[in-house]
Amino acid sequence: MKTLSFNAKIIALALLVATATGIALFPAIKQAQATQNTAVTPVLPETGHRIEVVFILDTTSSMSGLIQAAKEKIWSIASTMASAQQNPDIRMGLVAFRDRGDAYITRVYDLSDDLDSMYANLMDFRAQGGGDGPESVNQALYDAIHRISWSNDGNVYRVAFLVGDAPPHMDYANDVKYPETLAAAARKGIVVNAIQSGQHEYTRPAWQQIAALGNGEYFQVEDSGNTVAVATPFDEKLSKLAAELEDTRLYYGDAPTREAQKRKLDASAKLREELSIEALARRSAYNATASGEKNFLGESELVEAITSGRVELDEIEAEELPATLQSMAPAEAMTVIEEQAQRRDELKQEIKKLSESRNRFIRQKVEAEGGADDSLDEKIYRAVKDQAASVGLTYDGDSAKY
Repeated sequence: MKTLSFNAKIIALALLVATATGIALFPAIKQAQATQNTAVTPVLPETGHRIEVVFILDTTSSMSGLIQAAKEKIWSIASTMASAQQNPDIRMGLVAFRDRGDAYITRVYDLSDDLDSMYANLMDFRAQGGGDGPESVNQALYDAIHRISWSNDGNVYRVAFLVGDAPPHMDYANDVKYPETLAAAARKGIVVNAIQSGQHEYTRPAWQQIAALGNGEYFQVEDSGNTVAVATPFDEKLSKLAAELEDTRLYYGDAPTREAQKRKLDASAKLREELSIEALARRSAYNATASGEKNFLGESELVEAITSGRVELDEIEAEELPATLQSMAPAEAMTVIEEQAQRRDELKQEIKKLSESRNRFIRQKVEAEGGADDSLDEKIYRAVKDQAASVGLTYDGDSAKY
């Protein structure tokens, strides 16, 4: 009996401990179950999103008006895309096309987050060639889908905008026809929108079919592009702040890195010289956003590298530092870097506030004039808003469009 009593006590004690342990661990168990249950339904993260956009642009003589509009509006389009709540990275590419017998059939510029350099290429295009009606649209679409380094990431909104005023040549030998190319685009998850410049009846059916096969939208705009052009009292100040912001950049690295940095700086200088005040204002707004950070900084920018903690100052060889810092003591160089970082933050905040005022001014002006539903700006914004939702990107009604 004593043995049975002792065993019973042991069992009772074990049950008591197990019960107490279970009660103590119950919140953790429930939390683990909740976490496990939550993981069953995948949720796209609030960061890590990207937009890859390629413009397939007819650069023949009849497109001069729309090419000029594109030069003015690319930064608005970039800012519109960047205004998603998830702050997506923006990579942009360009395929310019004409026709066989012209100076070129296509020129392809791959996706890059260096929008300055891509835009500098766009600035060099002049409308020339063409003249026989149909153009090498098939080749342009093929190159855009197969010669561009599109990603396979599920968080990426991949989109192309075909812009032109003439249908494709369907009579060329050794030419992959657009239905086959658009089927390949669909397999890669690339949406193809078609923007028709002008009102040529013989162009519309092909453009509408391209949009349908590309799972995209068909737009028609006038030869001028139907873009919203509103000068604001904030444009000149924003363009000046943009120049001051760029002056906070300090670059480091070896000779090949410096050569790449020089090309970036040359592109930036070219834009400052050739862009209108309004376009410079749009560019400054984009560069001050999280999405525009890579375009603004480029590669191996010292202030960001040091203040983010990615690089330690003493890890960099003296000869790879900016010339202005090479003869300084480490503490002195660090002071310069910290001052530049503080100035950069101040400038970005000022640019953001002025950009918000600029956006309000334009919205009020557009509304007072009856809206801009037929503008290229609005049509691209609506397409982006609807199509990008498939990868979890969300835009509110106050997104920058102009």
